[in-house]
Amino acid sequence: MATLAQVRLLLLSTYELGHQPLGLAGPAALLAGAGHEVRCRDLSIEALEAGEIEWADALVFSVPMHTALRLTLAALDEILPYRPGLPVALHGLYATVGADALRPGDLAIAGEVDDALLEWVAALDAGPAGPGLTSGPTVRVELGRPARSAGGATVTRGGPAIPDRSAVPPLERYARLLSAGPDRVVGAIETTRGCSHRCRHCPVPTVYDGRTRAVPLDAVLADAAQVVAAGAGHLHFADPDFLNRPAHALRIVRSLHEHYPAVSFDATIKVSHLLAHRDAVAELGASGCAFVVSAFESTSPVVLERLDKGHTAAEAGEAVAVLRAAGIEPRPSFLPFTPWTTVRDLVDLLDFVAAHDLVESVDPVQYGIRLLLPPGSLLLTSPDPVLTASLGGYEPSSLGWTWTSREPGVDDLQRAVALRTEEAACCSEPAALTYAAVRELAFAALGTEDPGRPPLVAPAVDPVRPRLSEAWFCCAEPTSIQLGAVGSAVVGGTG
Repeated sequence: MATLAQVRLLLLSTYELGHQPLGLAGPAALLAGAGHEVRCRDLSIEALEAGEIEWADALVFSVPMHTALRLTLAALDEILPYRPGLPVALHGLYATVGADALRPGDLAIAGEVDDALLEWVAALDAGPAGPGLTSGPTVRVELGRPARSAGGATVTRGGPAIPDRSAVPPLERYARLLSAGPDRVVGAIETTRGCSHRCRHCPVPTVYDGRTRAVPLDAVLADAAQVVAAGAGHLHFADPDFLNRPAHALRIVRSLHEHYPAVSFDATIKVSHLLAHRDAVAELGASGCAFVVSAFESTSPVVLERLDKGHTAAEAGEAVAVLRAAGIEPRPSFLPFTPWTTVRDLVDLLDFVAAHDLVESVDPVQYGIRLLLPPGSLLLTSPDPVLTASLGGYEPSSLGWTWTSREPGVDDLQRAVALRTEEAACCSEPAALTYAAVRELAFAALGTEDPGRPPLVAPAVDPVRPRLSEAWFCCAEPTSIQLGAVGSAVVGGTG
């Protein structure tokens, strides 16, 4: 083991929505700034060689979402047999969900992870189980606290570390903005963490419980400056909701637009925020916002109420109009399959998409997404009779509780839609063709003829819809292709 003064740390990412991973660049700056030797590998696009595993004193995995954690556990299955005693830390929103796969002395930390990571690394020389550990990994959720002593070393730091972009693959290897003009390189930056809301299916409130943490303006601008200097012509705000702190968001947008008027951006914003902050939305559009991802989730009033989304289908349609009036294209995300979903619900959702001219604005993979129920899900704290009747057991391999639809045919329809949309994504099938195929599956399951698309109520102004080249979202199971790619990336494909 290396001395306390310097530990060799191998930082690994498996999936971060096709972006240059902040889950590597941020900790790389933090840990290198504390005097440790750091190497980063993004297993979604890079191979990890046996010599790098031999070099490391510890592994630090970024797991900001379900897909990333599933892929991380697959990678650990490849790595740990090679070096069984190698300490492992998981950090990010889904870290504690993966704690059962860890061992004494390992770390699973969610929330504001910086101080805990520094403490854990400082304690690596304190013995095989770490200080004060008798069994199992250390599992923590932190929302900010004073630095404290660990393993005989005082862990202190100054302000937030600016992500070290030099430690990770260059921006041009990641997602691009696809629009009417030339493709643009995309840089993902962060302005806040957490969320002000408690949507019951979302993993964020299980960690942040309705709280947010703002990244200081100077730190945001410094990171934006380095990604623009590296060639980014578009910024992706990686916040769970960009308008959780509207004044903070507008200060950042105004400053960025002043310094980089030709740089566009996108953000994720809740329907209720879009309707409550219409003036802010208009300013975002005037400042270069190309599109907004918004979690519409469903058009079923029952499903929306159970998820505690805080909006109706009619309000989602109004949000489409608000965005387009500001020159911003909506890119809805959906959760079509839940224990409360009926086949008719999927048909209604598809009609909503068509009526609001969103066929070209929805990543078709959204049509097949199924509700995940990981440990800590707020839906499990007070399940209603439908959910209770639907629940199966906990499935460790999928990191959640299984459930079966109460309506015959819904589960078969979900599997058919998920398979069809995954195949479409693999061959870059046009969205309209995939939509038509999903519509055909839905009406076949309903057992009626398709009467055709409903009339348009909110047509888009521009036939070319801006989007990112990476179409996957965080609330989905990894595909067989993703799992295979991570397996072949580890130990040069020989593990």
